[in-house]
Amino acid sequence: MPCFGQGNIDNLVQLAMDYHDIGEYETAIGIYHEALRIDPKSTLVNYELAMTYVYLGNYEKAIKHSDIVIKQKKDNVLLAHITKGSALSNLGKTKQAIKTFNDAIKKFGDNYLVYFNLGITYFNTHDNKNAETAFINAITNNPNHNSSHITLAFTEMRLNNRVQAILSLYYFLLLEPSSARSETAYFLLKEQLVGSVQKDEHDPNKINIMIDSQTFDSEFGTAELMLAMLEATNSIEENKNKTPEELFIENTKSFFMMLGELRENNKKENIWWNFYIPFFYELAKSEYIDVFCHYISISSNNNAVEWLKTNDDKFENFINWITEK
Repeated sequence: MPCFGQGNIDNLVQLAMDYHDIGEYETAIGIYHEALRIDPKSTLVNYELAMTYVYLGNYEKAIKHSDIVIKQKKDNVLLAHITKGSALSNLGKTKQAIKTFNDAIKKFGDNYLVYFNLGITYFNTHDNKNAETAFINAITNNPNHNSSHITLAFTEMRLNNRVQAILSLYYFLLLEPSSARSETAYFLLKEQLVGSVQKDEHDPNKINIMIDSQTFDSEFGTAELMLAMLEATNSIEENKNKTPEELFIENTKSFFMMLGELRENNKKENIWWNFYIPFFYELAKSEYIDVFCHYISISSNNNAVEWLKTNDDKFENFINWITEK
């Protein structure tokens, strides 16, 4: 009589994962159920099966198999909490989803994926302040988590926090410069950079700076005004012969330098003044600000791609500089 042990389960799981990765979810589910016939309580099989059900949109079954893992309090419990919370969120059961994520934090401590998924739940219900807190916690625990930076940027745009959104978009593009969502992020970055500057419809040579009193009195009010002034200078006579790439580099450097100098007199303790701004200030003072600006533009600018090809040594030095930070 054949002996079905853990080795057989591992092989079946790997096969199912291979089918999952190519989008053959129904086939993967069939194989996972074969594995469950060997060990119905396998935390590995139940977790992977729950994940596949999430991809299929069968959130009830995802919750069912996540609970099997959670109740055993063994392997894959944290991931099962995340899967269950996400499934509950997708079902519109927001309170239950938030409770599941908070339970995970209480049991396992800070985890960037828990905070990120908690943030998504808040974001989807337009609870923007709680979403902001969750995404910031995710970045604090893992500064290299691309998705937390871009979703934080989306949240800041909802909150009309333009400077904060710009900082998050710059950092996201540093981490992920060439994906489909990089194109969106780059477009949004350029849009946010000119957000408070409008040309007069009656006089094309006249620039209007649109900043309301509430924005001016905010934490980044001075930065908002200076950013608008930077954008306004793009149309002055001495800049008319500069390329878009040159103007982008100059304005980015000036923006980072200005924020770094403001930080010297700012005592606030938050992600903006303690994480984003110190990094970008050091970058602006380095010899690599031009490399950075070309690098984050490659999803949308062929000139940037060509520039990096012809400056590969400098690009390599830039990567080394980033790695040491």
